[in-house]
Amino acid sequence: MHRRAALLSLAALANLTGCGFALRKEPVLPFQSLALVGFEPGSPLAAALRRQVQHTPVRLEEDASRAQVVIEALREARDRSVVASTAAGQVREWELRLYFDYWLRTPSGELLAPKVELRLTRDLNFTETQALAKEQEAGLLYSSMQSDVVAQVMRRLAAVRLPG
Repeated sequence: MHRRAALLSLAALANLTGCGFALRKEPVLPFQSLALVGFEPGSPLAAALRRQVQHTPVRLEEDASRAQVVIEALREARDRSVVASTAAGQVREWELRLYFDYWLRTPSGELLAPKVELRLTRDLNFTETQALAKEQEAGLLYSSMQSDVVAQVMRRLAAVRLPG
């Protein structure tokens, strides 16, 4: 009986290896150096991008003229608007938004990709009795959106083709 169970588990394992399943890996970036310019001082998005790039062999340059690829931030903003409210004017639902516009270019200014405009939104139910908890939840949702933006930027960086 144990032999049959072992054979069944081996067959199941063999099926998994043949299906193409693989854990997602860090994208391979086709250049050696990168610079981040145009970000506001203390930008959480720039810090998250720096952390993500540090997991790759790519070197971060402070001087954009020494980098092979430059990410130039054009707009980075967080916004919220009321989606639903009661007759008494109490907010019941917010829409949280994260905007990030950027260019990928060479230090000489040659565009490697057209202008990218990333727009992410999340809905947040709100009650005044849980205002503090809902503010913390909004922070977590913004953090999640920021992680999504970083992942999208990294995938786009992996698709960059350098001139020449």
